Amino acid sequence: MIPTGTSSWRTRPIRVVISDDECLFRASLRQLLAVPADVIKDVYGVDVGQGFDVVGEAGSGEDTVRVVQTVRPDLLVLDLSMPRMTGLEALRELSGCRETVRTILLAGTIDRTQLLAAVHLGVRGLMLKDMSTELLFEGITRVMAGQHWFGQTLVGDLMVAIRPLLQSSREDTSGSLTPRERQVLALVVAGHPNKEIARQCAVSEETVKHHLTRMFDKTGASNRIELAVRAADLAVTERLESNRAQQFYTPQIAPESTVSPSDW
Repeated sequence: MIPTGTSSWRTRPIRVVISDDECLFRASLRQLLAVPADVIKDVYGVDVGQGFDVVGEAGSGEDTVRVVQTVRPDLLVLDLSMPRMTGLEALRELSGCRETVRTILLAGTIDRTQLLAAVHLGVRGLMLKDMSTELLFEGITRVMAGQHWFGQTLVGDLMVAIRPLLQSSREDTSGSLTPRERQVLALVVAGHPNKEIARQCAVSEETVKHHLTRMFDKTGASNRIELAVRAADLAVTERLESNRAQQFYTPQIAPESTVSPSDW
């Protein structure tokens, strides 16, 4: 679900909490977000509406939970790696804020398991810390508009991480996606363009577009990346449910430990 007030951020400054255990990084990001909106637009070519208002900072996962629950920001810019309580652990504690607080996760490096966990925990933006300033502002505006935003190098990792989960996931018990739609979804995740999907499914490109339109409507996705994110969330949910079932029925067996270009 997209948090409420998707467009209201353009009528007032975006209220931001910065969470990172490095004081220098927090200070640099705070200064960057203090740049006037018209200067950001002139220098970086990105319209950030009324700009930003940093309403809180945190240097640990525990502080992040406390600050976010207290000030209820529009946006949480969260470091993945923090001592004692990681960014992902903090997000689990903040699950009740997921529908009102959008989260952008920043990471020096991130593995595919963490990437899937971030998607499952509702992260709407994920960027590596060596990103450009332009991409940071662009990602913020996309996330505040209700979209997902992943750094380009992370899109491929997300697709690779999703594929085996989709291949091993159970049949969609909710009945929301038909077998053919799930087949198209798997090919989308594999990175195939419409023409190749049509060839492999022995249908026309128009039929593929029709399937995609129906899947966008059913999942609430607005583009292929968001569709893949929904697929990842579904696959991770099914894997977790399967593991919980194994724990309940066969407790002696250890559960499995596996916790944008034009085409996108």
